[in-house]
Amino acid sequence: MQIKDHVGIVTGGASGLGEATVRRLVAQGGKAVIADMNAQRGEALAKELGDAARFVRCDVGVDTDAVAVVQAAQEAFGRIDILVNCAGIGTPAKAVGKDGPLPLAQFEKIIKVNLVGSFNLIRVAAAAMQGQQPNDLGERGVIINTASVAAYDGQIGQPAYAASKAGVVGMTLPLAREFARFGIRVVTIAPGLFLTPLLESLPKEAQDSLGVQVPFPPRLGKPDEFAQMVTSIVDNVMLNGETIRLDGAIRMAPK
Repeated sequence: MQIKDHVGIVTGGASGLGEATVRRLVAQGGKAVIADMNAQRGEALAKELGDAARFVRCDVGVDTDAVAVVQAAQEAFGRIDILVNCAGIGTPAKAVGKDGPLPLAQFEKIIKVNLVGSFNLIRVAAAAMQGQQPNDLGERGVIINTASVAAYDGQIGQPAYAASKAGVVGMTLPLAREFARFGIRVVTIAPGLFLTPLLESLPKEAQDSLGVQVPFPPRLGKPDEFAQMVTSIVDNVMLNGETIRLDGAIRMAPK
């Protein structure tokens, strides 16, 4: 599937990996719906990109918000061809800390946003895609999820985050198999250390110390490199049912 003249929804699209993805989709001639909790950033980005973008406030963990985002895409652009799930949180916390057991609500919140939130958008977007006419290759849509190398190399203090991202990896193949008869592909990206807003807030020295842990290139990943992988997946019809590590060959230490 080509990006040009196709419509993508990007959750977490107002900043970081999501913003880079929105910008690349539009730069390649596509349309983008920015789904995010941050209305100020989302509206500013949509205004900057003009008629090719729309902003919709979305809490990915709320079922009606997912419906509203897909409806907004259909009303603004007539269809939905691409879904990119970038929304996520990852506050570190040990299962048992200095104050005792981790409050269960903190664990549940990360699971709800990262895993349940991804599935929430998938189920609604895929239903809309199934009713569309396929292209010449039989494709009706592409769904791209964001996991993390923590799904494989989770560190101390990441039980909730690693579990949520492992869940995203785990549902990739069964969803790809389910949607195959409709011509809808499902692929997951597992990024390593990327220069997201969280890491940008660290001092330059701290950023550099993290970057040199990456074998090659020895630096933090750039959000546009993630976005480039997104567009490569959309372009290549044989990419399906797979999780791609985008990490410069890093393998995370225990802590």
